[in-house]
Amino acid sequence: MFESVNSLHFSLFSGKTVVVTGAAHGIGAAICCAFTSQGANVIGTDILAEELEQVRNDINDRFKDSENQNQFDIFPCDITEERQVIDLIQYIIEKYKKIDILVNNAGGVCGQVNQPIEDVQEDEWRKIFNVNLDGAFFTTKAVAPYMKKQKYGRIINISSGAGRSTSLTGIQAYASAKAGQIGFTRQMAQELGPFGITVNNIAPGFVLSNPSTRKQWERMTKSQQEGLIESISVKRLGEPVDIANPVLFFASDFASYISGQTISVDGGQQLF
Repeated sequence: MFESVNSLHFSLFSGKTVVVTGAAHGIGAAICCAFTSQGANVIGTDILAEELEQVRNDINDRFKDSENQNQFDIFPCDITEERQVIDLIQYIIEKYKKIDILVNNAGGVCGQVNQPIEDVQEDEWRKIFNVNLDGAFFTTKAVAPYMKKQKYGRIINISSGAGRSTSLTGIQAYASAKAGQIGFTRQMAQELGPFGITVNNIAPGFVLSNPSTRKQWERMTKSQQEGLIESISVKRLGEPVDIANPVLFFASDFASYISGQTISVDGGQQLF
């Protein structure tokens, strides 16, 4: 019985084509690795070309001796530029003939730190919206015609606990953009549902997943770090794989009747 379960586990996404944005580190890289491990054709994209190349090498080295013969593919792209997103999707369609799953993971605080609202500059505000919300709009817009045609699709947006509540680090634009992404998720779920496409959202808690979050953690005092961990029900910080696992669930047929929903993946920090 367990042998058949293992076989099913590996083939869960066999034949599926997956595109993941923000794949150059942390959560995005973990999502790419998880889908690759389960038989999918995975294309990772990011504006950080060198880091993205390193992720490709690491993932392909990891599975080179396994029964999985798929190679993790990459395509550097700035998802805030619609023309580049169109080029990305055209590349995938030409090479893989379809797109089954889109994971909008790209985002972040763009190096910004907490400051009073009156000190926030317009370009700072716009930059965070561009990468966190506009990027998800451009990629969803680009894949929708192909998913509609095949009458199947899974779109998973990675927002943040900040979008459901407030920004832990007090960045106004980040909380606002992530809240907007959650609203975008609901709207797209309603619009795309008749075509067999589900759209869901994952709101991670604090995860040490990239240089930005590590800097945020290091700027905290020992007392602040302890207080943050104490506020989490399971008493630990999240890891990238903790976010990758529910992404797989939303992308799978186990979640075929779930759409327009947001799951907080934060160890029980925000209890709704």
